[in-house]
Amino acid sequence: MPLHYQSCTFRYGRRSRPVLDRLDLAFSSGHTVLLGPNGAGKSTLLSLGASASVSHAGSVRYGELDPANRKQTRAYRSKVSWLPQRPGFLPGLTCREHVAYVGWLKGMREREAWRAAPEAIERVGLTERINDKITTLSGGQQQRIALAQALVHDAELLLLDEPTVGLDPHQRRRFLDLLVSLRGRVHVIVSTHDIGDLDESFDEVVVLESGRPRFRGTVAEFDGHAAPDCPPGRRLESAYASLLETAE
Repeated sequence: MPLHYQSCTFRYGRRSRPVLDRLDLAFSSGHTVLLGPNGAGKSTLLSLGASASVSHAGSVRYGELDPANRKQTRAYRSKVSWLPQRPGFLPGLTCREHVAYVGWLKGMREREAWRAAPEAIERVGLTERINDKITTLSGGQQQRIALAQALVHDAELLLLDEPTVGLDPHQRRRFLDLLVSLRGRVHVIVSTHDIGDLDESFDEVVVLESGRPRFRGTVAEFDGHAAPDCPPGRRLESAYASLLETAE
């Protein structure tokens, strides 16, 4: 997947330490899980990729599209969809209205967005709540509607920041199955600090620590960093711990 960060620097205050400092990172095609402890810079990375934030130096590109170029911003945002860690909602709208509204914001025609919303909501398993107000949903259900918003306009790339937060085990399994169903049609980057989110749904693993990539490779290569005496069911957890310890 041609999402490329080139010499990217970003800080939240003029005198603060950069969260990302001259970062060079190109993501591959397919499904990538972005691992890292809290504060590693994962959310910042995805926010830049979604063009919700602008780097202080360097560039972010999706293919040939540069969101910093105003003539290309609309096309960029139509191809790249973002689910932030704390999605916002308009409390007076129903689920269908909200998902359709986000589709319209992404450039869909109003009628097209209205027709596409039910399918996106069905894919996250909330058809029975389609006409209910957002405010009546549980936290986990709101997270699923936020995912439907990310899916409604058929983006080429999904940037999902901690998408399983608030989901119970059944809902989490449904989410991972949804990722599998998107294979070959949509590129996905999922940010998480939970090693339990890493399974057969992903092709590549990137570990970010203190704004720097500490590892990038296949799931099998990631598994290879586990301690030799690690029990089979704990290998990924061991590999993650090993990589972070090496970075210190």
